Amino acid sequence: MGESHGRTALVTGASRGIGRAVAQRLAADGLLVAVHYGGNEEAAARTVELIAESGGRAFTVRARFGESGALDRLFDGLAAGLAEHGEDGLDVLVNNAGINLMASIGQLTEEEFDRVMAVNVRTPVFVIQRALPLLRDGGRIVNMASTATRIGAPVQLGYIVSKTALAALAAPLANELGRRGITVNTVNPGVILTDMTSPWVTGEETSAWVESITALGRIGLPEDVADVVGFLAGPQGRWVTGQSVDASGGTYLGPIPQA
Repeated sequence: MGESHGRTALVTGASRGIGRAVAQRLAADGLLVAVHYGGNEEAAARTVELIAESGGRAFTVRARFGESGALDRLFDGLAAGLAEHGEDGLDVLVNNAGINLMASIGQLTEEEFDRVMAVNVRTPVFVIQRALPLLRDGGRIVNMASTATRIGAPVQLGYIVSKTALAALAAPLANELGRRGITVNTVNPGVILTDMTSPWVTGEETSAWVESITALGRIGLPEDVADVVGFLAGPQGRWVTGQSVDASGGTYLGPIPQA
């Protein structure tokens, strides 16, 4: 266990991929982790199992974002899980849950846009609002955006708008919460190999292209992003706030090779 024993964390969308890696990293640092999931109970339970196998502590909380009453279910479950482990406060909040949307301006529908904004922006805003009474002084808030916000792919218009709005939360919240020692930062992952992206990024041509536009020459892993979150959530990240941290291995830093 690390030096953060006794601290607690809520990681939304923690059943798989980046969220699971973040939950595992925070648990390895000694935090009790609330593993939020929307529908895949088996995957969320597996995250808790992996954490327990490594000597950590975690519990699951179910709430499908975008549905009525989701925040009530999230915080009722969080309070119950914390109490079961003898805790009543929160030290780290990681807003990782989100959905993608592949559509250009001509393809985008109002319903799709409303949903991606509701899940990727509205929900994190009010998760933070509801978490603040629980969040102890010296706490950490980390919002997961995307390098797509600086790349500008036309087919991700709605997604990019939502993640840009999410990233915009950091500065005003950092100013408001800084006197309590609470930091607020954004992490922007690039292309990350997960079970969801694997069918796309593991193709020979696609993987070669992604590697060619990435300074470090490889596709990212969930642990690469989790370690950045771990730094921001830990004592060494105490003097970083209101910032967006690129965690893409240096994607699109210069002239872009043709696919």
